[in-house]
Order: sequence, then structure tokens, then C-alpha cells
Amino acid sequence: MFRIVEADGTFDAALDPRLPEKDLLNVYRTMLLVRTLDNRMLSLQRQGRIGFYVPSTGQEACQVGATFPLKPEDWVFPAYREPGAALWRGFPLQALVHQFFGNAADLEKGRQMPNHYGNREVNYVTPSSPVGTQIPLAVGAAWAAKIRGDKVVTLVFFGDGATSQGDFHSGMNFAGVFKTPTIFLCQNNQWAISVPREQQTAAKTLAIKAQAYGFEGVRVDGNDVLAMIEATDQAAVKARGGGGPTLIEAVTYRMGPHSSSDDPTRYRPAAQVEEWRRKDPISRFKGYLEKRELWDEIDDAALQKELDDQITEAIRVAEKAPPPALETVFTDVYAELPPHLREQMEEFMKSGERRRPEISDKFPL
Repeated sequence: MFRIVEADGTFDAALDPRLPEKDLLNVYRTMLLVRTLDNRMLSLQRQGRIGFYVPSTGQEACQVGATFPLKPEDWVFPAYREPGAALWRGFPLQALVHQFFGNAADLEKGRQMPNHYGNREVNYVTPSSPVGTQIPLAVGAAWAAKIRGDKVVTLVFFGDGATSQGDFHSGMNFAGVFKTPTIFLCQNNQWAISVPREQQTAAKTLAIKAQAYGFEGVRVDGNDVLAMIEATDQAAVKARGGGGPTLIEAVTYRMGPHSSSDDPTRYRPAAQVEEWRRKDPISRFKGYLEKRELWDEIDDAALQKELDDQITEAIRVAEKAPPPALETVFTDVYAELPPHLREQMEEFMKSGERRRPEISDKFPL
């Protein structure tokens, strides 16, 4: 398994990519922002201020590291657990928080589940809940780019559970046959909700599955952000140069629940969680920065306060925004609303007005 930085922050100097200090600190900042956002959003969900949340604690290095080497014209096809990828691509924090609240300022206008966000301005495609459906889409987009002669790479995220889906086979097979410029990024976080990786496949690794489709598979320490950057950069260079796809198995761990509706203590041992906590990607990268004398505890405290303040302000703005207007149920499908839908909309609006006294302000229609 490819690794540059050990759990205690020590590193292999021969493998260290020696990124510019500004980039290293921005990577750390984004990873810590994801962790802080996770904690705040889960707290809001428990308070009943948002309806649902999918945390990604423990997987920050996979997401930020894999997205780091991409160019603006490249495309990301996420699942529903990739806020680090979204933020690194330039997805505004405020837009993410609006989406968690599903308010009128949400780019999806409240039509998607929380954590199902997309943004055309940063080539970040909205995911859907069914597992693995984004994989063939990413391959198709990559093939289209190849046909046009564009030097575009598509990066598709999925978990270990998705490797048991038919869409995984379809996407991998198509990419192998047509040598599409696709990076398959499997975040092997050991659990597909409550199903352990050992019950997903008899294969020794997930990376080895790429061999059956005729292309390279690599196994990377997904809690080592520098290893993730280096492995994904090599895959992107190869794809952009016509060398075809790569499957990257990022070995990591989902530290929290699958979602705010899950209780992981019912199916996984506490000792396993504690073992992975000692491999935490943020403390590992922080140790690396400290050993290179680029960071200290004073810097860390100041950054944490800055991120807390940013998230607090984003929450304040999102809670002030109104819910989506009733008529948005009917808009954005046709360029011009057809008569039968216009009639339905008018009746729906009248019904909404009649029922308004019965509706709670907390859960508006």
C-alpha cells in the first residue's frame, strides 16, 4: 500500500512531493473545515434544525487529496459523502449550508436530500442516492471528452459497497474497453452502512479488480493526504495523456455513523474505531506540518476559531433564508409551463393558502 506519511507524522523524505507551503496549509485548512462542518451539522440535525446529514469524518484526506491534482476543466462525479472534494473545487461554504437547510437559496431549490449537492460552476455533478449510479455517468462524460479531443479527466467517487453493484461493472468494463480518461476513486471505508468489506468481496483487495478490466489498480493509504495527492496526480497525468483509466482504492475508515439516521455502535466494535482513530488523517497531516516547522498549536487554535466563525455565520444566513416558494414544484422542467401544469399549479397554490393556518413554521409546506 502506497504511503508517504505515517500515523505519527513522520514521513519518507524520498517520496515527499514537497508541495509549496501555501498549498500544504490550504489542504490542511480544507480538511479541518470539513471536520468542523461535520460536527456542527450533526449537532444541528440532533437539534431538529436540519432534517438529515451524512458525515465524512475520517475521510477528509481521500477527498481533498484526490481532488487536489485536478484542473478547472475536469469533472467530479461524487457520491453523497464528499464535502472535501466540493470545497476544494471551490464550492462556496455558504452554498453547501444552504443545501443542508434546503431553503430558497439552495442551488437545488430544496429538491434534493441534504448532502446531494452539485454546482455547474465548479464542474461538480449532483449525486443521487442509489449506490454506484454515478460511475457510468463519469465514464460517459470521459468518453465524450475523448471523442471531442478535450484533455479532460473525470474523477468518480464511490465506496466499497458500490463495488458490488452492476453499475461498477458496467463503468469499469466500458472504461477499460474504450480507455476513457477516468479516475475511479474507491473510498474503502470498511463499512457499507452495516456490511463489512469482508462481506462485499472475496478479493484480497478492491484495487485488484481493475486487472479484470484491463487497466491499473493501485492501493493507497487513504488517511495520508500526500499519498492521495501523489497517486491521483499520476492517474490524472496518465489519463490526460491517453493512457486510460485507473482504479484507486483509498483505504480509510468512516469514523462516524453512515448518516444521522444510523447507530454504528450496533454493528461495529469500539476497539476497531479506536484503532482507526489513532490513524486520523487530520492529526497525521498536522504532525507532518509540525515536523516541517510549518505549523504549531497557536496556528491551529487561530484557524479553528476562524472556521467556527465562518460556519456560524453560514448557519445564521441559511436559517434566515425563506423556504422554497410553492410554485417551484412546477418550474425548471419546461421552458414554458404547459397549460395542464399551469392549471395544477394554480390549484396547488390555492390549496396551500387554504392550509396555511395548519402548517408549522418549523416545517413549512
